[in-house]
Amino acid sequence: MTETRPKLLVIEDDPGLQAQLKWAYEDFDVIVAGDRASALTLLRAEMPDVVTLDLGLPPDPDGTTEGFAVLDEIMALKPGTKVIVASGHGARESALQAIARGAYDFYPKPVDIDALGLIVRRALQLHRLEEENRRLASRAEKDEKVLGRLITTAPEMLRVARTIERVANTNVSVMLLGASGTGKELLARGLHEASDRAKREFVAINCAAIPENLLESELFGHEKGAFTGAVKTTPGKIELAAGGTLFLDEVGDIPLQLQVKLLRFLQERVIERVGSRESIPVDTRIVCATHQDLEAMIGEGRFREDLFYRLAEIVVRIPSLSERPGDAALLAKAFLHRHARDMNPSVRGFAADALAAIDAWHWPGNVRELENRVKRAVIMADEKLVGAADLDLADPDEQVINALNLKSAREQADRKVIRHALARSEGNISSTAKMLGISRPTLYDLLKQYDLQN
Repeated sequence: MTETRPKLLVIEDDPGLQAQLKWAYEDFDVIVAGDRASALTLLRAEMPDVVTLDLGLPPDPDGTTEGFAVLDEIMALKPGTKVIVASGHGARESALQAIARGAYDFYPKPVDIDALGLIVRRALQLHRLEEENRRLASRAEKDEKVLGRLITTAPEMLRVARTIERVANTNVSVMLLGASGTGKELLARGLHEASDRAKREFVAINCAAIPENLLESELFGHEKGAFTGAVKTTPGKIELAAGGTLFLDEVGDIPLQLQVKLLRFLQERVIERVGSRESIPVDTRIVCATHQDLEAMIGEGRFREDLFYRLAEIVVRIPSLSERPGDAALLAKAFLHRHARDMNPSVRGFAADALAAIDAWHWPGNVRELENRVKRAVIMADEKLVGAADLDLADPDEQVINALNLKSAREQADRKVIRHALARSEGNISSTAKMLGISRPTLYDLLKQYDLQN
């Protein structure tokens, strides 16, 4: 099957230059227009990726008014089009005005076909990159969402999601184990929304963020007058989540004396507010999370073993972002789309160096670090595409590869690049080979050599 060639619309009223430009782009599907009406008709019908536009069009061939009118209409009809304008009339002023009105680039007449060819092909590459950004951002918002909100294509994370979906409609307690920033609360909320408790409350509490002397009241509530400042009876988080789900984040920070009271609730499903002896039955499901090693804490006497087994009926280990190939770029595009809409609508996507840096970075702060970097980059970016410098990421070429010799270093680099290329092309061998700049047979050989085949 022949690959579809990109479309180039040449808007030029000189028949000789029309023919010259048409034959100069054998790798494009070139369509030609000589005036505003035919240009706009072809734009609507053909939807070209790139347009070259002579500003001197009839009925103003010696001026620029008609050309600028065409440019304005192209930007209104299809703003993502890369328009390269040409004029011999006041080149500097025309160039500045054209760029301000949305043109991608400008070249002065007389036309240098080779120089123009470089600009056209660069414009096409940028157009394709922006299209990929838009496509992946849209895919991130729709197709790759599991558990309602989680964005991933990594098999490691999909297994986590499937496990959570499988236990959602049971009443077992679930413990999520993972490093800070891996999305534990997002997964807990996803579990709640996939369960038959979804119509009731999802309540989250960070046990590490509340002082020990207040945590009991936060969890179990208190009666009026139970302590100084208790001016009214207040239900706790367990009661507020009745019929729904309570998410206990950083459960390892619950003090020992309060662990006993939580264990009683899990065993008997009743609570007592602070300052009361009345037992209140409550049907609340507990989902908890921690980044701490609870088994080590049990050995040190800092966490009750019986409480651990009550909380950890199902244990789900969440991989770090660096263990989810391809997800960093996918998530970054979703974050950029979300934050650019509110903070800097002129930002359209990521430049190639930014995508390479995102793929190569080890993300010690996981998804939280990624979102923070993208948000900052969107705010600070001066261009339409966010670059690696905006993300404040090191050049991936400068990162140290942990290898003993050049051969193993090369193999390490090859494996990483191939895995990321496969992820970004959704496993399509032809697209991956093209992205890597190698032939399909060579890619198949490398997949076999590095044992990267499914």
